[in-house]
Amino acid sequence: MSEWLVLTIAMAAACAVVLTIVVINHRRIPEDDDPSETPDVIEYMTMMIGVVYAIVLGLAIAGVWEARSAAQDTVRQEAQALHEISARAEVYPQAVRDRIRADVDAYVAYVVQDEFPYMAEHGELNDRGTELMEKVRRSVTDYQPANDFEGQAYQPLVDQVAVADDARGARGQNAGETMPGVVWFGLIIGALVTVGLIFTLQIRRTGRELLLAGLFSALIAFLLFLIWDFDAPFGRGISATAAPFTDLFPQLTE
Repeated sequence: MSEWLVLTIAMAAACAVVLTIVVINHRRIPEDDDPSETPDVIEYMTMMIGVVYAIVLGLAIAGVWEARSAAQDTVRQEAQALHEISARAEVYPQAVRDRIRADVDAYVAYVVQDEFPYMAEHGELNDRGTELMEKVRRSVTDYQPANDFEGQAYQPLVDQVAVADDARGARGQNAGETMPGVVWFGLIIGALVTVGLIFTLQIRRTGRELLLAGLFSALIAFLLFLIWDFDAPFGRGISATAAPFTDLFPQLTE
């Protein structure tokens, strides 16, 4: 059973239960009942719907912002691990050292110039970047240390390759949109209901009321846009950047 079918059944069941209880309760009300003695249910429902929707909006904004921050952290972790590989390769012979650094530079240059734009457009990593990362791994692991000094540097280099590869995988997982469709459905329906409740409060054409109604609607639209903009950590305006790579490998931007 799909999640949309479960959602539809749950919403229909909730509405049916509430309406059934209201109808049964209305039939039991005596004819001499005075409704003016009970509080206005519309004001209470309007307040509660606004509060619930505000909580949902706050949680959604916090969730997409956290995902964006986590995506930027993975980029920083990947760049730092690659920088450590280049720096720690200093203990190896010049030919091996130059090969490792050349492979790292080639990978970083490709990530900054090609893979980040590809991620923004397609929401995933590409095979070429994976091949270049594998080439970095082979450059590090295929070399056999010639002495104890090189042997002490070998395992930390292998560990940094694993860290960079793991960060790359996390970057790929964060490349696409993070908000499920069912959450967007709830946010949009909630916005329509919340804004629609303005018309149940006997709004008039006074300048003050029209201004407040317009500002309220604009605020809801802005918050939904903010969630949409943060939803793709690498694909939209306020997105994770390749700055950690360019900061740690300035020679590639010269």
